[in-house]
Amino acid sequence: MLLVGLTGGIATGKSLVSEILRGLGAYIIDADKIAREVVEPQKPAWLEIVEFFGKDIINKDRTINRKRLGEIVFNDPLKKRKLEEIVHPRVIEEENRMLKEYLKIKPDGIVIIDAALLIEAGSHKRVDKLIVVYADKETQTKRLMERDGLSRTDAEKKIASQLPLDKKVKMADFVIDNSKGIEETQRQTIDIFNKLRDRISNSCNY
Repeated sequence: MLLVGLTGGIATGKSLVSEILRGLGAYIIDADKIAREVVEPQKPAWLEIVEFFGKDIINKDRTINRKRLGEIVFNDPLKKRKLEEIVHPRVIEEENRMLKEYLKIKPDGIVIIDAALLIEAGSHKRVDKLIVVYADKETQTKRLMERDGLSRTDAEKKIASQLPLDKKVKMADFVIDNSKGIEETQRQTIDIFNKLRDRISNSCNY
Protein backbone atom coordinates (compact mmCIF):
# COMPACT_ATOMS: atom_id res chain seq x y z
CA MET A 1 0.00 0.00 0.00
CA LEU A 2 1.14 3.52 -0.81
CA LEU A 3 0.17 6.23 1.67
CA VAL A 4 -0.09 9.67 0.08
CA GLY A 5 -0.77 13.02 1.70
CA LEU A 6 -2.94 15.59 -0.08
CA THR A 7 -2.97 19.18 1.12
CA GLY A 8 -2.92 22.78 -0.07
CA GLY A 9 -3.92 26.27 0.93
CA ILE A 10 -7.45 27.40 1.66
CA ALA A 11 -9.54 27.72 -1.54
CA THR A 12 -6.86 26.19 -3.76
CA GLY A 13 -9.12 23.34 -4.90
CA LYS A 14 -7.94 20.40 -2.80
CA SER A 15 -11.44 18.91 -2.69
CA LEU A 16 -11.61 18.81 -6.50
CA VAL A 17 -8.32 16.91 -6.69
CA SER A 18 -9.49 14.54 -3.96
CA GLU A 19 -12.63 13.67 -5.92
CA ILE A 20 -10.64 13.08 -9.11
CA LEU A 21 -8.31 10.72 -7.23
CA ARG A 22 -11.30 8.90 -5.74
CA GLY A 23 -12.69 8.42 -9.24
CA LEU A 24 -9.36 6.97 -10.36
CA GLY A 25 -9.54 4.32 -7.67
CA ALA A 26 -7.69 5.78 -4.70
CA TYR A 27 -9.05 5.31 -1.19
CA ILE A 28 -9.69 8.69 0.44
CA ILE A 29 -9.35 9.41 4.15
CA ASP A 30 -10.93 12.83 4.67
CA ALA A 31 -9.19 14.15 7.79
CA ASP A 32 -11.29 17.32 7.82
CA LYS A 33 -14.48 15.24 7.86
CA ILE A 34 -13.10 13.07 10.66
CA ALA A 35 -12.24 16.23 12.62
CA ARG A 36 -15.91 17.24 12.43
CA GLU A 37 -17.10 13.79 13.47
CA VAL A 38 -14.88 13.48 16.55
CA VAL A 39 -16.35 16.69 18.02
CA GLU A 40 -20.00 15.64 17.66
CA PRO A 41 -22.12 16.24 20.80
CA GLN A 42 -21.21 14.23 23.88
CA LYS A 43 -18.15 12.60 22.31
CA PRO A 44 -14.94 12.85 24.42
CA ALA A 45 -13.42 15.62 22.29
CA TRP A 46 -16.68 17.60 22.46
CA LEU A 47 -16.70 17.35 26.25
CA GLU A 48 -13.09 18.53 26.50
CA ILE A 49 -13.65 21.45 24.12
CA VAL A 50 -16.77 22.64 25.95
CA GLU A 51 -15.03 22.33 29.30
CA PHE A 52 -12.10 24.42 28.11
CA PHE A 53 -13.81 27.00 25.87
CA GLY A 54 -17.15 27.28 27.67
CA LYS A 55 -20.77 26.77 26.69
CA ASP A 56 -20.89 29.94 24.58
CA ILE A 57 -19.49 27.97 21.63
CA ILE A 58 -22.46 25.54 21.61
CA ASN A 59 -25.34 25.88 19.16
CA LYS A 60 -28.95 25.19 20.17
CA ASP A 61 -28.66 21.64 18.77
CA ARG A 62 -25.61 21.05 21.02
CA THR A 63 -23.17 21.05 18.10
CA ILE A 64 -20.08 23.23 18.33
CA ASN A 65 -20.32 26.57 16.57
CA ARG A 66 -17.25 26.19 14.37
CA LYS A 67 -17.28 29.81 13.28
CA ARG A 68 -17.35 31.10 16.85
CA LEU A 69 -14.65 28.65 17.94
CA GLY A 70 -12.55 29.63 14.92
CA GLU A 71 -12.78 33.30 15.90
CA ILE A 72 -11.58 32.46 19.41
CA VAL A 73 -8.50 30.52 18.34
CA PHE A 74 -7.67 32.71 15.32
CA ASN A 75 -5.80 35.32 17.36
CA ASP A 76 -4.81 33.17 20.33
CA PRO A 77 -1.97 30.69 19.62
CA LEU A 78 -2.27 29.05 23.07
CA LYS A 79 -5.97 28.31 22.66
CA LYS A 80 -5.36 27.15 19.10
CA ARG A 81 -2.72 24.71 20.35
CA LYS A 82 -5.10 23.44 23.05
CA LEU A 83 -7.78 22.77 20.44
CA GLU A 84 -5.28 20.87 18.30
CA GLU A 85 -4.16 18.81 21.31
CA ILE A 86 -7.77 17.74 21.83
CA VAL A 87 -8.70 17.02 18.22
CA HIS A 88 -5.57 15.83 16.36
CA PRO A 89 -4.83 12.63 18.34
CA ARG A 90 -8.39 11.44 17.84
CA VAL A 91 -8.26 12.21 14.12
CA ILE A 92 -5.03 10.22 13.76
CA GLU A 93 -6.54 7.32 15.71
CA GLU A 94 -9.46 7.13 13.25
CA GLU A 95 -7.13 7.51 10.27
CA ASN A 96 -5.10 4.53 11.51
CA ARG A 97 -8.26 2.46 11.93
CA MET A 98 -9.32 3.23 8.35
CA LEU A 99 -5.82 2.47 7.06
CA LYS A 100 -5.97 -1.02 8.55
CA GLU A 101 -9.33 -1.61 6.87
CA TYR A 102 -8.08 -0.46 3.45
CA LEU A 103 -4.96 -2.59 3.84
CA LYS A 104 -7.17 -5.65 4.26
CA ILE A 105 -9.26 -4.74 1.22
CA LYS A 106 -6.42 -3.90 -1.17
CA PRO A 107 -2.83 -4.36 0.06
CA ASP A 108 -1.43 -2.81 -3.15
CA GLY A 109 -3.82 0.15 -3.19
CA ILE A 110 -3.24 3.90 -2.93
CA VAL A 111 -4.61 5.63 0.17
CA ILE A 112 -4.89 9.41 0.22
CA ILE A 113 -4.97 11.33 3.50
CA ASP A 114 -6.79 14.50 2.48
CA ALA A 115 -6.09 17.17 5.11
CA ALA A 116 -5.93 20.95 5.03
CA LEU A 117 -3.52 21.00 8.00
CA LEU A 118 -1.53 17.91 7.09
CA ILE A 119 1.82 19.68 7.29
CA GLU A 120 0.91 21.90 10.23
CA ALA A 121 -0.12 18.82 12.23
CA GLY A 122 3.09 17.01 11.32
CA SER A 123 1.20 14.20 9.57
CA HIS A 124 3.21 14.71 6.37
CA LYS A 125 6.02 12.81 8.10
CA ARG A 126 4.02 9.58 8.02
CA VAL A 127 3.17 9.54 4.30
CA ASP A 128 5.19 8.01 1.45
CA LYS A 129 4.49 10.87 -0.95
CA LEU A 130 3.06 14.37 -0.58
CA ILE A 131 0.82 16.17 -3.09
CA VAL A 132 0.25 19.91 -2.69
CA VAL A 133 -2.54 21.67 -4.57
CA TYR A 134 -1.50 25.17 -5.58
CA ALA A 135 -3.27 28.27 -6.88
CA ASP A 136 -1.76 31.70 -7.42
CA LYS A 137 -2.48 34.25 -4.70
CA GLU A 138 -5.02 36.27 -6.69
CA THR A 139 -7.00 33.18 -7.75
CA GLN A 140 -6.94 31.88 -4.19
CA THR A 141 -8.15 35.22 -2.79
CA LYS A 142 -10.99 35.58 -5.29
CA ARG A 143 -12.18 32.01 -4.72
CA LEU A 144 -12.22 32.51 -0.96
CA MET A 145 -14.11 35.80 -1.28
CA GLU A 146 -16.74 34.14 -3.47
CA ARG A 147 -16.96 30.93 -1.44
CA ASP A 148 -17.24 32.46 2.04
CA GLY A 149 -18.65 35.90 1.19
CA LEU A 150 -15.57 37.67 2.60
CA SER A 151 -14.11 41.06 1.86
CA ARG A 152 -10.69 41.08 0.19
CA THR A 153 -9.08 42.17 3.48
CA ASP A 154 -10.67 39.34 5.46
CA ALA A 155 -9.84 36.79 2.77
CA GLU A 156 -6.21 37.90 2.72
CA LYS A 157 -6.05 37.69 6.53
CA LYS A 158 -7.42 34.16 6.46
CA ILE A 159 -4.86 33.11 3.83
CA ALA A 160 -2.05 34.78 5.79
CA SER A 161 -3.00 32.84 8.94
CA GLN A 162 -2.02 29.55 7.28
CA LEU A 163 1.43 28.18 6.53
CA PRO A 164 2.51 29.98 3.32
CA LEU A 165 1.64 27.97 0.23
CA ASP A 166 5.14 28.44 -1.18
CA LYS A 167 6.58 26.60 1.84
CA LYS A 168 4.16 23.72 1.33
CA VAL A 169 5.12 23.51 -2.35
CA LYS A 170 8.81 23.19 -1.40
CA MET A 171 7.97 20.15 0.73
CA ALA A 172 5.90 18.43 -1.95
CA ASP A 173 6.79 15.43 -4.08
CA PHE A 174 4.09 16.50 -6.54
CA VAL A 175 2.44 19.88 -7.13
CA ILE A 176 -0.90 20.36 -8.88
CA ASP A 177 -1.49 23.89 -10.21
CA ASN A 178 -5.22 24.45 -9.94
CA SER A 179 -5.13 27.97 -11.41
CA LYS A 180 -5.78 26.95 -15.01
CA GLY A 181 -9.18 25.28 -15.07
CA ILE A 182 -10.69 21.88 -14.26
CA GLU A 183 -9.46 20.07 -17.38
CA GLU A 184 -5.84 21.00 -16.72
CA THR A 185 -6.19 20.05 -13.05
CA GLN A 186 -7.64 16.69 -14.07
CA ARG A 187 -4.77 16.07 -16.51
CA GLN A 188 -2.15 16.81 -13.85
CA THR A 189 -3.94 14.63 -11.29
CA ILE A 190 -4.21 11.65 -13.65
CA ASP A 191 -0.52 11.98 -14.50
CA ILE A 192 0.45 11.90 -10.82
CA PHE A 193 -1.88 8.99 -10.09
CA ASN A 194 -0.27 6.98 -12.89
CA LYS A 195 3.18 7.70 -11.45
CA LEU A 196 2.01 6.50 -8.04
CA ARG A 197 0.61 3.31 -9.59
CA ASP A 198 3.92 2.74 -11.38
CA ARG A 199 5.75 3.08 -8.07
CA ILE A 200 3.60 0.35 -6.53
CA SER A 201 4.02 -1.90 -9.56
CA ASN A 202 7.80 -1.47 -9.54
CA SER A 203 8.06 -2.20 -5.82
CA CYS A 204 6.01 -5.39 -6.25
CA ASN A 205 8.47 -6.65 -8.88
CA TYR A 206 11.37 -6.83 -6.43
